[in-house]
Amino acid sequence: MPGCRIFVSGDEAVAEAVRLARPHVISAYPITPQTVVVERISDFVEDGSLKSEYLHVESEHSAMSAALGAAAVGARTFTATSSQGLLYMAELLPYVSGARFPIVMMNANRTLATPWALLSDHRDSLSQIDSGWIQVYCEDAQEALDMIIQAYRIAEDPRVMAPIMVNLDGFLLTHTYEMVELPGQEEVDAFLPPYRTGNKMDLDDPKTVCYAAMDEYMEFHMKQELDMRKAPAVIAEVDRAFGDRFGRSYGGMVEPYRCEDAEVVLLTLGTVTGTARVVVDAMREEGHRVGLAKLRFMRPFPRQEILEIAGRVKAMGVIDKDISVGYEGIVFTNVNSSVCDLASPPPRINFIGGLGGRNISKGHVRGMFGQLLKLAGGEGMERIQFINVGCEHNG
Repeated sequence: MPGCRIFVSGDEAVAEAVRLARPHVISAYPITPQTVVVERISDFVEDGSLKSEYLHVESEHSAMSAALGAAAVGARTFTATSSQGLLYMAELLPYVSGARFPIVMMNANRTLATPWALLSDHRDSLSQIDSGWIQVYCEDAQEALDMIIQAYRIAEDPRVMAPIMVNLDGFLLTHTYEMVELPGQEEVDAFLPPYRTGNKMDLDDPKTVCYAAMDEYMEFHMKQELDMRKAPAVIAEVDRAFGDRFGRSYGGMVEPYRCEDAEVVLLTLGTVTGTARVVVDAMREEGHRVGLAKLRFMRPFPRQEILEIAGRVKAMGVIDKDISVGYEGIVFTNVNSSVCDLASPPPRINFIGGLGGRNISKGHVRGMFGQLLKLAGGEGMERIQFINVGCEHNG
């Protein structure tokens, strides 16, 4: 099938990418707002455009268990989940990463209970950053489609061999329709060759997977950590190769926007990036030297890229659509840890908003930049600020 332009939702873009990646096994369990992904994939399996074993299992825990079992015999696998479903899978996530199985999973970011809500924040995926999975966050449907394809190549690279969680903001991205470029199957096949691995159960070459370890436990995880440190170079390499073939690239771990001469920079994760980019352009026309850094990966964490940006600015803000209750936003904690390595780190503000899907508007982002400019000018500011609480416009 040749490439073309199609009008799809973020969920459908993911499903199209999965079809192009040709996984051997799909383990599916529906949960809003991810359901459309596995529904569309089932359509592809039914009409024969995807030749894959489709397993409709009884729970999210079973979905990851089935993916684990398929990966253990050398199959390329895919699954998808959201919110409480991701938490139900949580027991299996370290099994997958510790056994070095390159499963790709889409997660539709949705808030966690209680209280119960359906809309998007990042509390589900960020609760699992210590599980050994690579985590990437997408801004739009095109990036979601492209990242599913890239994710398989990154995960299956012998230097990495780690599972990848591709995160899409629930409803804001999963259910928003837009035009995307759909690559042709032959082009994707050339970019993503069939999966081959020696890390599998094999009667001709017996080995153990999901092994038990006692005194050697630390050595296994040190090897996992050392290989994860190779992932940034592989991510950049795959991004460049994708750009060369398809004409689209995303800057690797972090995508800076108008940061070269910026006095203040705001770091974003997910769909709020698009809103922030519009505000940056408007404020630049007004003469304000503001910039944006789109944080794409949370694991491995792009420490060096953050340091390079922080070393050039007078103040830095981080938008967190989560909170580690009792402390601060998880993204801010990670950024803060990196920035503190500078001899003279810029002052920083953690803006916490969007919890439970609460809107973060252009006005809110402009207000954040306004506070950062004041901070850069020497005015004192609170280090942690909640935005859009009680629906008021602060800023």
